[in-house]
Amino acid sequence: MPATYQRILQQTTFPPPAHWHRIRTIDMHTGGEPLRVILDGFPPLQGNNVLEYRRYVREHHDHLRRALMHEPRGHADMYGCLLLPPNDEGADFGILFLHNEGYSTMCGHATIAIAILAVQMGWVERREPETPIVIDAPCGRLQAFVKVEGGKIRGAYFHGVPSFVVGLGLEVEVPGLGRIVYDLAYGGAFYAYVDAGQAGLQLTPANYSRIIQAGMQIKRAVTASPQPVEHPFEQDLSFLYGAIFIGGPVSEGIDSRNVCVFAEGEVDRCPTGSGVSGRLPIHYARGEIAIGEVMTVESITGSVFKGSIVREEEYGPYRAVVPCVEGTAFITGQQEFFIDPEDPFRHGFFLR
Repeated sequence: MPATYQRILQQTTFPPPAHWHRIRTIDMHTGGEPLRVILDGFPPLQGNNVLEYRRYVREHHDHLRRALMHEPRGHADMYGCLLLPPNDEGADFGILFLHNEGYSTMCGHATIAIAILAVQMGWVERREPETPIVIDAPCGRLQAFVKVEGGKIRGAYFHGVPSFVVGLGLEVEVPGLGRIVYDLAYGGAFYAYVDAGQAGLQLTPANYSRIIQAGMQIKRAVTASPQPVEHPFEQDLSFLYGAIFIGGPVSEGIDSRNVCVFAEGEVDRCPTGSGVSGRLPIHYARGEIAIGEVMTVESITGSVFKGSIVREEEYGPYRAVVPCVEGTAFITGQQEFFIDPEDPFRHGFFLR
């Protein structure tokens, strides 16, 4: 056997220089949507709660978000999270959500994934038939439950923050698309919900580029419109996160299909947990779903979330519902990333 090949077999781990920055992660996916869980390598953060940590990271460490979400370590549709101390002793931990544009306020697929990871890693005590986990997100406190049967994880669901309708049947003029009718609702983040037929879209992978273009046109038009997007209690949550196209199902036994275009043109591979959360009060307001009734929603990849309403409650000026969203997630790998200070692309670049 050649000596060079023998050395290859003997030396399979790269020893980075001491001055390189090292970041360790576990990578997962929920219904095809990626999640990069950052475990080590972020500098200490300053703040007293998750929203304050979010502001601090955005102002002082955004280069690390870009390094992990953008190319060459990530891609235009990468998603991640950073685990934090909880706001108080009532929660197990806090979480910060990262994407190609910045920091979202809520993420259902990440909540499902991190709850499952917490059980798999032994961060919380595994209990049957369900392991409860309390998570502080930027939008508020989430209750997650991991289903465990015979010692095996069978999925997870979460109870989200109060979700509410801002407006039904609103209209906006969209360049290239004309007048679009949409519903505006909040499910931990604000979304404009649009019947895909208005944009002439079939919600399939073949129309991926058209979906991005139309979704971003609608998002920009709604953002620029006089229609306020305001959270009743927190200014940091008061922005439109994305546009969600709703269409008929492709798979048998499913109620409908969701395709979410969020951040800077990201397309969610899963049905969008916060998007399903925001759909539930829309259907409830129209009398199309009752408390406890289950709605099944598929994504552009065909993955499925189950959504239901736990209860109704008042939330500031809104008649809100507490949503429940269920799915499952899987680990795809664990990584140690290096940031060479001499690398001109060390903090990533973004191509769409």
